[in-house]
Amino acid sequence: MTKLNYLYTFLLISNSLVLGQTNPIITSWLQNTTGITGRHYLNGNPTPIIDAALANIQTAQYSPNWVYVTTQGVPSFITGPFFANPNTVITATNAIYKFPLNPTQNLGAPIFTGAGNIGIFKNGVGLFSYGDGFSYNPATNSDAPTGSAIWRRDAVKAEIIGFDCSKAHPAAQGNYHHHQNPSAFNFDLIQLSTICNLYSSDGLYTINPSEHSPLLGFAYDGFPIYGAYAYTNGIDDSNGVSRMKSSYQLRNITARTHYADGTDVVDGPAINTNFPLGWYREDYEYIVHSNDPTYLDEHNGRFCKTPEYPNGIYCYFTTVDENYNSTYPYAVGPTYYGVKSAVKVTLITENTVSYTTLNTNDFINKDFKVIIAPNPSQDFIAIQTQTTENDLNVELIDELGKVVKTTKILQGSTLSIVETDNIYNGIYFIRISSKNEVKSYKIIIKK
Repeated sequence: MTKLNYLYTFLLISNSLVLGQTNPIITSWLQNTTGITGRHYLNGNPTPIIDAALANIQTAQYSPNWVYVTTQGVPSFITGPFFANPNTVITATNAIYKFPLNPTQNLGAPIFTGAGNIGIFKNGVGLFSYGDGFSYNPATNSDAPTGSAIWRRDAVKAEIIGFDCSKAHPAAQGNYHHHQNPSAFNFDLIQLSTICNLYSSDGLYTINPSEHSPLLGFAYDGFPIYGAYAYTNGIDDSNGVSRMKSSYQLRNITARTHYADGTDVVDGPAINTNFPLGWYREDYEYIVHSNDPTYLDEHNGRFCKTPEYPNGIYCYFTTVDENYNSTYPYAVGPTYYGVKSAVKVTLITENTVSYTTLNTNDFINKDFKVIIAPNPSQDFIAIQTQTTENDLNVELIDELGKVVKTTKILQGSTLSIVETDNIYNGIYFIRISSKNEVKSYKIIIKK
């Protein structure tokens, strides 16, 4: 190697190392540092089954222009069961996703999100668009994969019975994915599904209306996806945080004969209990709210500053209503803001630098939130935290200091359940600990 080539290689690696310390699309992935594998429920069995596939992200590598993320597409939280779905368990994806290190705005014709993956959450789980591939077929007055593609079905509305507690399900190929905000049904203010009543689970994060939502992942154009709450003014926290709102609303129609822009199309089904308003993507129209920064643009995003991007960047948001129920278009779409350049590859063909998350096994953070409920407790206690990078120990301790029960909040999860149905009434303490820090919370068991 000549001195010039050596110098070029050295500068390339040095610049990549600097980028790797600061660019969230490199540093924000939830890397598996504990060896945790996936877990799932099967119908009728409330005890989770341990899987072989590694959870979360296995590696994050980058070059001057690209980021490569290797994942099985398996979350660390418990998946399933999936009612009305031919797949009873999810299938590991064994995927490498290639994302642009520096995303760019699309200045050409609109790029539609289409079907299948349109992004990846930071735990390696896929994000799908609003649609499920079905559309209305006038000949049979039903929805089908071979429909007319004029009235396209909304997966969040039509497939809710098949979602697990974490609001996700496997596709036909078995790959687990969300169409919407990746938080559990049981933490919505109004639950639209009762699946969490039978099978305890959690999601990638929980909504906290008093703080900026975490960075959840990246769309296929490389721009970040955040949770439901962000800085109200889009600049800083001086005006607090607010719920980010979709600018799409249901149309005021009594029949499906035209699109929102007036285009005359083949009639869709009558609006009734079988085909309610909102059943199809074309039931919505986009309304501009130019004087309110909490309303998002036609791509379901806005340019703003975030904790990870203090200089500002275009961001998508997983939109919900005031009850935390998901609202169309749910995350990204129906078109991308940027140039869609992310792809799934089978091999990395350029020199890269690996980024490794430090396994500090602590949660030193004065703002680390813990929710314990119900308190007083009868049969169980749910301990809810922010997503953790590493396992946290959870102990139930009596007034004499004796450890009565132990469990863990696993890496990439937000929830742990402590059964108390066989515990005597009294005052107890929940102790949450890592390698370097301990926090305790007083609870009451009263039956």
